[in-house]
Amino acid sequence: MMISRELTEARRLDALHKLNLLDTPPGEAFDRITRMAASVFKLPIAAISLTDADRQWFKSRVGIEDTTIPRLRAPCGQVADSSDVLVIPDLLTDDFYRDSPLAASGIRYYAGAPLTTNDGHCLGAMCVLGTEPRDTTPEELTALCDLAGMVMAQIELQHALGRIDAVSGLPNRHQFIEDFADLELDSADGEQRVAVLVNLATPEQVVHATRAMKSCYLDELVTEAARWLRAEIGASRRIYHVATAQFMLLSPPGATLESIVPVVEARMQDALFIAKARHMATPSAGVVPFEIGRADSMMVLRKAQSAAHDAIDSPTHVAVYSQVEDALYQRRFRLLNDFVAALDSGDQLRLVYQPRIDVASGRCVGAEALLRWHHPELGAIGPAEFIPIIERSELAQATTAWVLDAALRQQQAWRACGLAVQVSVNVSAANLLEPAFAASVAAGLARCQLPAACLELEITESAIMEQPLKAHATLTQIAALGVGLAIDDFGTGYSSLSYLQTMPADVVKIDQSFIRDLADDKRQQALVTAMITLSQDLGHRVVAEGVESAAVLDFLRRAGCDEAQGYLFARPLEAESFAGYTYS
Repeated sequence: MMISRELTEARRLDALHKLNLLDTPPGEAFDRITRMAASVFKLPIAAISLTDADRQWFKSRVGIEDTTIPRLRAPCGQVADSSDVLVIPDLLTDDFYRDSPLAASGIRYYAGAPLTTNDGHCLGAMCVLGTEPRDTTPEELTALCDLAGMVMAQIELQHALGRIDAVSGLPNRHQFIEDFADLELDSADGEQRVAVLVNLATPEQVVHATRAMKSCYLDELVTEAARWLRAEIGASRRIYHVATAQFMLLSPPGATLESIVPVVEARMQDALFIAKARHMATPSAGVVPFEIGRADSMMVLRKAQSAAHDAIDSPTHVAVYSQVEDALYQRRFRLLNDFVAALDSGDQLRLVYQPRIDVASGRCVGAEALLRWHHPELGAIGPAEFIPIIERSELAQATTAWVLDAALRQQQAWRACGLAVQVSVNVSAANLLEPAFAASVAAGLARCQLPAACLELEITESAIMEQPLKAHATLTQIAALGVGLAIDDFGTGYSSLSYLQTMPADVVKIDQSFIRDLADDKRQQALVTAMITLSQDLGHRVVAEGVESAAVLDFLRRAGCDEAQGYLFARPLEAESFAGYTYS
């Protein structure tokens, strides 16, 4: 029995705390009810008393100075425990309360009606108190209970405001979570349902629109979308506003994926037509089948959001949740999170070095430093998988700093052994926007006591063109240090004579996509020959990437290419193996 009481009290306190009423400022809506109670009973004291674990806290009070009193031997605590009306005509004649703090303060009369939630939890009491003993009429008790009901209606109303979005007027994510849980009470376990999430715009569109047109644009978009969804779905179906620009719907019983998807696709075509007037909005919809009792609300919401993101590039702008696509996304997310630890680990990351060969002499003249990652649980992660993820994240700058530091320390070690070659390090777009990037490069060289010419930074065309003015300013500062600059993956980005002419680059690296099949493709040969000639005429050395056959190397030699790298010479080598390679 004791365990049952403790559990009941724990649930009651949980219900009270979830309402976020304790220790909040007074409110006129509650004060009005309290004044009415004092007037009806013609008593000097009335209060809306909430029973916490060890205190009575007054949300509203008349004739009381304190906002809280101890719960011990307080009549309102008994009301909370019993959930019943309590009337004490004279505290001094009551065996339990005659020695209570309330009686000691001069209170003789008490009447309290329970403040009970819809799910049966008593929060406290609507109470009236007097300094003289008195009787209570049935009409007064009825009035007190009615006043308690008014208090609860006000509490429920204020609580409901936390479940309704102020802009759309629709139930919000909190309400979605509660209603989803209620499905298990009203439906059979395992019953098939479908959730549909409508996304009004991409995250980038939301950011750009808010910056350009302020929040009113987004408010209007949400308001219009909510109005349109109500009209399309009907008053009998509930729509939830679960995120800034996202709405969720749950299918009625009996609906299947096969019956829902065509309807959603048709509605989405209407939405796309309407959205054209907005220009900045690209709506999409994600559809997720689930079974009641075997899926939780947040998992269904996450899957629907994932599907809606995939739908942005779909011809219909509708996508059904794909476990395969979601698994890939989850893996990318995990890799991004785990890479933070990898940067600090000291043993997960390492550099390997691919030789760069002078085409005319066959001599190794440099190396490209390439990052490798051995995950403690997943094993070796290929650079083609993790590098693009890192470059699009806030870890790009920290990663370049790690690679640059490791490459310079390796240069220092090699030079101490008599090996002096230039090492190339790849740089991301984020680095070119760092105000102090050139200074950090200079500091690294000074720390390792290395000449600037021992280092070359490789930058892709696309990285330069993201913010060309800032990028050119940074590159000019780096060039002034004497550090080499190379345009990486040339031919795959925004190649233009104007930027090639003005950029302070020493080297142009022709992307491997132009090189691999060069031996048998006359059009490709003409294009690569033009690239080499043009770049050299502008004062650049030319490096061909991805050389894998002697025939390709022979063509590059005839075309006058300066350097080459690729599997024909060597795969990326560990630092010790590279040192041996250069001496062989």
